[in-house]
Amino acid sequence: MSDTHINNPGLSGSNSPKIRIVEVAVIGGGIAGKACALGLAQLGYQTLQIAPDLNQPIPSPQGNHWGQRIYAFSPSTQKLLSELQIWDALDHSRMQAVRDMRIYGDRGEKSDQLHLSAFEAGTPQLAWIGESNVIEHTLDQASRFQNKLERIADTLEKIEIDHEGAILHLKNGDHVRALLVVAADGANSPIRSAIGISASEESYSQNAVVANWICAHPHLETAYQWFLPGGDIVAMLPLPNKQVSMVWSTSPENAEHLLKLDQAAWESKFSSIANGAIIQQLGQLTLNSIPTAFPLRKIRASRFIGPEHSPKVALIGDAAHVMHPLAGQGLNLGLRDVATLLKILGKRESFRLVNDLVLLRRYERQRQGDTSALLWVTDKLKKLFSGTSDTERLLRNVGLGLVNKSHFIKQRLIKRALGEVDFE
Repeated sequence: MSDTHINNPGLSGSNSPKIRIVEVAVIGGGIAGKACALGLAQLGYQTLQIAPDLNQPIPSPQGNHWGQRIYAFSPSTQKLLSELQIWDALDHSRMQAVRDMRIYGDRGEKSDQLHLSAFEAGTPQLAWIGESNVIEHTLDQASRFQNKLERIADTLEKIEIDHEGAILHLKNGDHVRALLVVAADGANSPIRSAIGISASEESYSQNAVVANWICAHPHLETAYQWFLPGGDIVAMLPLPNKQVSMVWSTSPENAEHLLKLDQAAWESKFSSIANGAIIQQLGQLTLNSIPTAFPLRKIRASRFIGPEHSPKVALIGDAAHVMHPLAGQGLNLGLRDVATLLKILGKRESFRLVNDLVLLRRYERQRQGDTSALLWVTDKLKKLFSGTSDTERLLRNVGLGLVNKSHFIKQRLIKRALGEVDFE
């Protein structure tokens, strides 16, 4: 990194502070931000990552308790992490391969279900289930040895865009001049708001209650999902050592009720929903974490790059889009943003700067289609299974059965879920 004095309208005055100059600044400390910062540095870009908690390394998870933030990692995510040279460094004893997915309708009919199989699709697995901490810890370790990457534990207070790039004003009084800014600062992205990018937002009027369980029966490397009458969705994702991670999407009122249940009350709850199907599949469930909840919503930024007159910013991850967890694709979609941006900047023509408008438009154009399709499908499925009319109920349940009988449609669904990205 270099420090120098530069004259800039945003920092006028004879005693203007020194400005750190970098090629790319990544704002945000989540998985998408960490992966993007590491990848940019590996491409040779002088990169600065800024987030409040970067001086608090994520510990390597250990023991029989799994973290609350559990994700499904698609093969596209595995491919990106392999490109970043960290996939093999992950603690795979805390990763569970998913070979099958079984999705059940809300009528209780045996025909109202969809079965997706890795074997039938000719792929080793449909996904992996693992903790956020496993990925973040490994990204932190890899970042320590990347000399093109510097990390600062600080907060961005102000961003100024000009024809050369951006000036970032940090809470500690420092200033950064970056050619390109990558906004990985979350669903409520301050950068998105500051540079005038609007975002459509819709609340699903639901909270997701998450908790981990030890199950008496083997989960058979299968991810289960039950659509319940009234719009609730219960997913049970397999974890190592006969454990499952629950994601229960429900009303805020019921979420508050669920958070108060003890072990005995949970046993009664599982016995009463889905005609006892959860207990039949997984056996007795023993709570292995403290349940927690978070609100569900859909967000889509109107643009994935900065203003037309000076687009020196690229949005990735939740800063660009947020979706319902029923498809388990939120993180994977964000990491496909990262993969696309790295691919484009990795193939940048020598006469273009890293913030060239042509490059940023390539990124936005390539991400729009994937994002729009996945958000649309997820949103429509959520609303279809929330409908209470007899017609909607018949349509969704019979539809599951019909799709289950179509090898072609199932192959298309699996291909979309795998989310393969071409890195070549």
